[in-house]
Amino acid sequence: MPTAGQSGEVPAPSKRADAVRNQQKLLAAAAEVFTTSGVDAPIREIAARAGVGMGTIYRHFPTRADLVVAVFRHQVEACAEAGPRLLADADSPLAALRQWTDVFVDFLVTKHGLANTLQPDSSGFTALHTYFLDRLLPVAEQLLDAAADAGEIRPGTQPYELMRGIGNLCIGPENDPRYDPRRLVALLLRGLQEPQPPS
Repeated sequence: MPTAGQSGEVPAPSKRADAVRNQQKLLAAAAEVFTTSGVDAPIREIAARAGVGMGTIYRHFPTRADLVVAVFRHQVEACAEAGPRLLADADSPLAALRQWTDVFVDFLVTKHGLANTLQPDSSGFTALHTYFLDRLLPVAEQLLDAAADAGEIRPGTQPYELMRGIGNLCIGPENDPRYDPRRLVALLLRGLQEPQPPS
């Protein structure tokens, strides 16, 4: 019996990898458009940003709700994957925690717009919120534990408290250009730091 390679067919995993890459590119473009133009932005704007036809978007995401949910999940994954990478690459666990909170704030600014399109009492909202916590709480915990073990922050900060606090600081900046949640998040992180003895 001939294998896929012997029959001259292109292996399916290669096609799937291309499709996944294209879908990731499309979701990244949609996230950018949602951030700048809101979740009600025209689909043609997303298609232009992604460099694809509108038919491609509708083929992957038949409804706007499908696209919104996919963007939400895509951004959760990007935020979750950033934590371990930053911890491995940063100069210190505290630096990694700071960089990750920047990524998290970027996500939250988009997430609030996405969340507004979902009804909090719907099962879809509940499932996404559970997914969000399941993926990101362990990342926040890993970063907090590493910074505490390095003596850079006080031990005992709960990951949910940190994420909830940052989330609350990110509410509403789009309505007030004078408000920058990053400044407040930086103050919050400074408050976690272990006081250094005078030199």
